[in-house]
Amino acid sequence: MLKLLSNKYFKFSIAAIIYILVVIWIGNYWLLLGLGIIFDIYITEKVNWTFWKKRHQKNSALIEWLDALIFAVIAVTLINIFLFQNYRIPTGSMEKSLLIGDHLFVSKVAYGPRMPNTPIAFPFTQNTMPIFKGKSWSDLVHWPYKRLAGFGKVKNGDPVVFNFPAGDTVVLEEQATSYYEIIRRTAREMISSDALAGTKTGTWENYLDRARKEIRNRFNIVYRPVDRRDNYVKRCIGIPGDTILIDDGVVYVNGKKFPEPRYQQTTYVVQTNGTSINPKAFERLGISRSDYQYFVGSAYIMPLTKENVEKLKGFSNVLSVQPVISRKGEYAPHIFPYKPSLKWNEDNFGPLWIPYKGATVNIDTSNIAFYERIIDVYEDNDLKIEGADIYINGQKATTYTFKMDYYWMMGDNRHNSADSRFWGFVPEDHIVGKPKFIWLSIDKEKSGLRKIRWERFFMKAR
Repeated sequence: MLKLLSNKYFKFSIAAIIYILVVIWIGNYWLLLGLGIIFDIYITEKVNWTFWKKRHQKNSALIEWLDALIFAVIAVTLINIFLFQNYRIPTGSMEKSLLIGDHLFVSKVAYGPRMPNTPIAFPFTQNTMPIFKGKSWSDLVHWPYKRLAGFGKVKNGDPVVFNFPAGDTVVLEEQATSYYEIIRRTAREMISSDALAGTKTGTWENYLDRARKEIRNRFNIVYRPVDRRDNYVKRCIGIPGDTILIDDGVVYVNGKKFPEPRYQQTTYVVQTNGTSINPKAFERLGISRSDYQYFVGSAYIMPLTKENVEKLKGFSNVLSVQPVISRKGEYAPHIFPYKPSLKWNEDNFGPLWIPYKGATVNIDTSNIAFYERIIDVYEDNDLKIEGADIYINGQKATTYTFKMDYYWMMGDNRHNSADSRFWGFVPEDHIVGKPKFIWLSIDKEKSGLRKIRWERFFMKAR
């Protein structure tokens, strides 16, 4: 048996079979030419493919370490592309389902791994070089979107890791806010300033153009391809073809109430009788110091699960616990699709239909705001709106057929999550993978070994 395992033709056969199966999975049969390289590595040995070390001779310890490092980098890179990847929760948008400091095992094969758009990149970086802070990828090679076969599809209720859809253009000095929201915010500020001065002129589009010029003059702007945009994790509320409605904070999908995750949070005002609540009591409830604000008048504002709401109501010094819900008809200018006539906000939104691949819709100036970014950016068309007419790639259009599936993602921490309500649909080519379990969890508010949340180790991501 040992003789068979050491036989070079046996080794070549195993390597060739694995390689052929991978080529079939990828679907690019030009890669079969690589069998010649595998044959040379195991059989003919004409080329020293590991040129940094000598073959059939003893190498120095430095060369052996270099060889091991190169192998590890290549192996981990391939694993990250095709199998799984680590993802650390940086914000509280999914609390208390997923906590800041949780490290997730994210399966790429759950929905099928994507071939990278930018295959030439510095290892183990998303978009920024360590230390030097420059971009970590090269634009010399850019591959089109291609997803390999996976074990399943995105379903309603799945936690999903995806690339930030509005992260194609980034203001380096304010990366936490979408570039497009910065532009809209600046335009609103210009309008307010001009209105106060009595000099307001032009349309909303004119102010947007002014805002773009100002932002580009004042800040450093960069473009990022799909696979280099920041990774987000949210819960999939709607899949292609679904209709979303939010009524006083309650989410409905296709007319049915969406099952609330156990740890879903909403912002509440907690009114006491004039005394403060012991911080240790908050700690026992899993409410961190960064979660709550205390105001004069003995009122706390904080995100709470329904379970914690009931527990706080039982405190002897708590008079009331009331949710903070935006009123119906109260327009929020930062909410997608940014149309005042809709009067939508975080808690009262929709109904909104989610596009699917192959679906055709009628388009006009009354609904183009829903699909403008899809047509122009995600599906790479030249979209122009001139008065009441819409032109796609130079042709007047009254209908549009979608090329991709789209999804609707929301954070479980509903009032502390920048999600689809703020920037719209998530295209299928932005889907990265599915979090499977937590393999490490660090509490930044603790010190020493107390920083490690041992109870969360290998907890399933729900």
